Formats: sequence, C-alpha cells, structure tokens
Amino acid sequence: MKLDLIQPFINSADAVLSQGLQSPVSIASLSMEQETYRRKGVAALVRLTGDIEGRIVFDLDSETAVRLASQFAGATLPEADALVPETVCELANQITGNAITSLNDQGFRFRVHPPELQISDVPQSTEDTEAVVISLDTASGRVFMNIALRYSPRFEFAAAGS
Repeated sequence: MKLDLIQPFINSADAVLSQGLQSPVSIASLSMEQETYRRKGVAALVRLTGDIEGRIVFDLDSETAVRLASQFAGATLPEADALVPETVCELANQITGNAITSLNDQGFRFRVHPPELQISDVPQSTEDTEAVVISLDTASGRVFMNIALRYSPRFEFAAAGS
C-alpha cells in the first residue's frame, strides 16, 4: 500500500481529533497487518469504491468512545447512550471526508459509502489487501484506524496506458 493513499487519513485524523478535542494528537504506532481485523470496541467501517477500493475501520475501546463522545457532546454520557456509537460514525465521516478531499485533489475519483457501525465480533477481512494500522493517542484515549486500500484494477490499467 502506498503512503500517498494513507497520509491523507493520518493528516485528517490529526486535524479532526485535535480540533474537536482541543488537545494535541500523536501517532502512538503504525504497523502493517495481513491478518483479519478484530474490533477493539466501538467501530465504524467506511468503504471506498472507484479508482481506490477498500475500507477504513475507525475503532475505539468502549471507555475511550464514551470519553470522546462526552467531550464532543459537552456532557458526561453513559456507555449505553446512543450518542456514543453515533459519535464514532460521525468522526469516521469527518475524517474520511477530509481525506477524500485531499485524494480528489490528486485526481482520484471514487465513491465513499456511509459509515457502518460494526457491532459483531466477526473479523473484517482485508481481502487480498494488506492493512496499515495506526493508533493515535488523544486526551480521551487511543483511537485506531485500520486502513486497507488499493488501486482498483481498472485504475491501474488506465494508468498503465497513459
């Protein structure tokens, strides 16, 4: 997976989280995985199709998700509050939207599917694409992004013919 596909997501996550939490965000770790992904808590999955295909999973352990949702809501929320998973999906939406704008500016065209809340413990396959797992430390806890993207075969064919 090329860094030019990943960097916009890192930049966007940093901007959205640091602005929303009004505190710095730092990359705790970055690694490559070829195994299936298992969620850690409250997770939202965003799929991409077009010139770039794949998915991004935004994942927070339950305690971090509650702290983060409470921070964004401006009030302490209970773990069972519906705003907790909705906040995770909205963050996935904002982070992906900002990253997509950057990738569109580079000439990529694709469709972003709405975030899906991942509630089962069934691992999400990365298909035949390796994934980059990035963990970000925030004032509310650790946020994980599991990014499995690739150029679509149609895009690679068109680029090779240029």
